[in-house]
Amino acid sequence: MSNRLPPLNPLRAFEAAARHGSVSSAAKELNVTHGAISHQIRTLEAALDVALLERGARRVRLTPHGAALLPTLSTAFEDIASATARMTRPSTGGDLVISCVPALLSLWLIPRLNRFTEQYPGVRLRMIGSNDPDQVFDPDIDVCIRYGQGSWSDCWVRQWSELELFPVASPTLLNTRPLRSIKDLAHHVMLHADDGREWQTWLTAAKALELSRGPHHFMSDARLAVEAALHGNGVVLGDSLTASNLMARGSLVAPFDLSVPAIDSFYVVCRNEAKAAPIVSVFIDWLFAARDEEDARTEVQAAARRSLRRGRKSG
Repeated sequence: MSNRLPPLNPLRAFEAAARHGSVSSAAKELNVTHGAISHQIRTLEAALDVALLERGARRVRLTPHGAALLPTLSTAFEDIASATARMTRPSTGGDLVISCVPALLSLWLIPRLNRFTEQYPGVRLRMIGSNDPDQVFDPDIDVCIRYGQGSWSDCWVRQWSELELFPVASPTLLNTRPLRSIKDLAHHVMLHADDGREWQTWLTAAKALELSRGPHHFMSDARLAVEAALHGNGVVLGDSLTASNLMARGSLVAPFDLSVPAIDSFYVVCRNEAKAAPIVSVFIDWLFAARDEEDARTEVQAAARRSLRRGRKSG
């Protein structure tokens, strides 16, 4: 079996046409004629002996073979672009604009920024607290960290972290109004920053949908809901990332040993052309490395707690 790759130019022509859904747009991007793109795609189809695109009057559609090939090709070309950009523009200094979900920015990213600064002292950061999806395509913003379903198109997207949700409250509140059982939630204010689906999901898992509930307070973002909980205004669903530091300091307490997967996840998103810049690549690499480090530390702590509980039971 031959390990030779198909010819590069036809691969590039197909990737551009498939990404744009248009041969004309691909020709414009690659600065060649419409006929040249069509010829290159036919050459690739002949070399692979499969049909990759269905031609329409104005748009092209992917065949199953084309749909299987496109993601790998797009990733490969992005990696090549990033690698060559790092060689031709090796500097990792300058200004970097980050737009991040406010709760994650305040409660997770900012407490760890000194680690990034120590590693890359030449980078000047501008941080914006936002979960606005339109900012992903803002040319003045380099990297976005968003909470959602990952459904951004025509840009670079990678899931950064899944979340577990669980109730948390201030110890001061629990000292005056204990939460000894889930039924006690009926006597507490429930704080949330969504339409109530996340609390609904947790109560379903707790088999407490019929729970008599007290008032609900809505906050425009999760950071404000957590702030309200810190001041003893109610119980909020914390998550496994943003609540971790506050729980470690004793500022928040998780009264129940029950968590549920969050409906959405955190994603790192940026424009394709921005991803090729070295300063963007080093920040994204650092962000994922910091997450991996936190995950490993959390797993070690969880294993220690499990061992301690087993020791108490055997004793």
